[in-house]
Amino acid sequence: MADQVTLRDIAEESGYSIAAVSLALRHKPGVSDTTREHILAVAETLGYPLKCSEEADASGELKNLGLIVKSEPENPPRANPFYSRILVGIEDVCRRKDINLLYAKILVDANNHPVQIPKLLSHSELDGLLIVGAFIDEAVTSQLEDQLQIPVVLVDAYDVNEAYDAVVSDNFSGAYTAVKYLIDQGHRHIGMLGGCQSTYPSLRERRYGYEQALLDYEIPHSYLTDCTLRPDDAFDVTQELLKANPQITAIFGCNDEVSIAAIQAAQKMGRNVPERLSIIGYDDIDFAQYVTPPLTTMRVDKIMMGREAVRLLLWRLRDPDAARVTVTVHSPLIERSSVIPCSEKSYSENLISATKN
Repeated sequence: MADQVTLRDIAEESGYSIAAVSLALRHKPGVSDTTREHILAVAETLGYPLKCSEEADASGELKNLGLIVKSEPENPPRANPFYSRILVGIEDVCRRKDINLLYAKILVDANNHPVQIPKLLSHSELDGLLIVGAFIDEAVTSQLEDQLQIPVVLVDAYDVNEAYDAVVSDNFSGAYTAVKYLIDQGHRHIGMLGGCQSTYPSLRERRYGYEQALLDYEIPHSYLTDCTLRPDDAFDVTQELLKANPQITAIFGCNDEVSIAAIQAAQKMGRNVPERLSIIGYDDIDFAQYVTPPLTTMRVDKIMMGREAVRLLLWRLRDPDAARVTVTVHSPLIERSSVIPCSEKSYSENLISATKN
């Protein structure tokens, strides 16, 4: 029976949280002596194998931190312009606090759902875990709760039960601000690349921000696409969108890579940016300022997200029974050259060009 008893069993029997049970069984600070004694007694009764206090690490420090980052076959994490900067922030705090960082990739499908569970999730020496960019399904959640039994913080990541602390971008508000900026520039026919209903939660929230801005400012027309985040897909979808809807004078891309592909697609069609098509992105990746024209976008402080994730995990270790916390990073508008005010001339030129073609 001993190997079948999980932390969830002990938590239910003792009346304490899984986090408190984990601390008590590993002889970590963060629970009172009375609580620890009660949890250990319940665990022993259920047949859970216990370590003596001399065997356990009672320092209470975050010594070994696991880091799992989403990975796609064609785009490894360190090549991803968004997640590579989050890793910089995580590594910075770990270096300054002398925390050992154990790194693994988690393979995901097109919607960021895991297709393979990394072996790091069975590493018994971890004191905490950060998961970056993946949607945590029931299989991963079960292993986290019943086997790994340590605090977890999600970074631009989501789980089916909303059970973990998280650091995220304010995607809805940022998208709303981006579309409002286009509306304030006089644009009334505004397309969006990416963010379909079944996509990753952060991108879906950006879609909702786009839709809400149009609704609030009584813009009757919306132009949504089911575009993936692959630049080649965004390139093709942009051309299809503009051919079918030549009246569009602005596009909101759900991230910068999609937006940069849209610039290239529009220019290939003879739609100069920004003279005949304004484009705004999201994330402010490094390359956004070097594209022609430089991309107006919403900046996500990715390094700060990484730093805050480690700090949030350290806090959780000290206070395991506190309510779940989500740290939301707000995104300021970065004005460059890819957006200009909409003119009647540019709108008319788009329609005339479409008629000729």
